[in-house]
Amino acid sequence: MSVTDGDIERVYELFDDVGGLSHRKMMGGASFYCNGQIFAILSAEGRVFLKASGPFADELAAEGAEKFEMEDGRGMNYWTLPDAALDDPELACDWARRGLAAL
Repeated sequence: MSVTDGDIERVYELFDDVGGLSHRKMMGGASFYCNGQIFAILSAEGRVFLKASGPFADELAAEGAEKFEMEDGRGMNYWTLPDAALDDPELACDWARRGLAAL
């Protein structure tokens, strides 16, 4: 499975107010950048993940976010966007800005 143009457009709609967005398709998914800095990925299954470690990852985990894991079980420093933000661009942008500040 791979992401569609519609999936990518949905991510742009969520993070539109962050500004400076671009993306690159890769391995069935896509990576998203803000002014050249990667901050999010869209998995091949269509799940949105924010780059996070340390205290920011802890905040995401406290909101029920799940850590991205490879098929071989290895984890990466990406966590799902909290469910409440999936249909709320204002909240999604807040999480994205907090993630960018933590990078």
